[in-house]
Amino acid sequence: MKYGYARVSTEGQMLESQVHELLGAGVDKIYKEKYTGATIYRPVFEKLLKKLRPHDVLVVTKLDRFARNTHEALEVMQVLFDRQIAIYILNIGLIDETPTGKLIFTVFSAFAQFERDMIFTRTQDGKKYARATNPNYREGRKPVYSDEQIETAYKWRIYGNTFREVSKRSGISVATLKRRFAMLHPKSKHSKM
Repeated sequence: MKYGYARVSTEGQMLESQVHELLGAGVDKIYKEKYTGATIYRPVFEKLLKKLRPHDVLVVTKLDRFARNTHEALEVMQVLFDRQIAIYILNIGLIDETPTGKLIFTVFSAFAQFERDMIFTRTQDGKKYARATNPNYREGRKPVYSDEQIETAYKWRIYGNTFREVSKRSGISVATLKRRFAMLHPKSKHSKM
């Protein structure tokens, strides 16, 4: 049997293009998964690995869909080879347990890891430059609620409303209210109560 595995790393990304490619490759069944890059455990992938039998083929569209880094890729590859399961990466080809197959896989895994590391390095360099040259630079997501919205909610809190009442009225969670109050008014008792 040929099993396809499609994966995206964020909720906003779509699986359809991978599914389309896998169907074009003639897979019998497709396992789909969405998980963040920070997450190590991939429950759908683990389920698929348990399902595979000798002489099955695991099909993925690209190497980075198969594993998060070279070390993980080589570990999983060896486990599959020990179980007589081949790996077919659509943009590379069939990887089997031959010395050539192992070499190709190792080289491509190393390049994929190198590319991820370079992207990370460029991102860090960009952030470092922005911190040094842009006084308005802030890391992370922009706040969902403006300072004005938080100030309005803060006034409601000062006038005697409970956090729960302010949350219901403003639509802002209690945790966010407490955190943002503490940022804007660190010494006020209303930011902690």
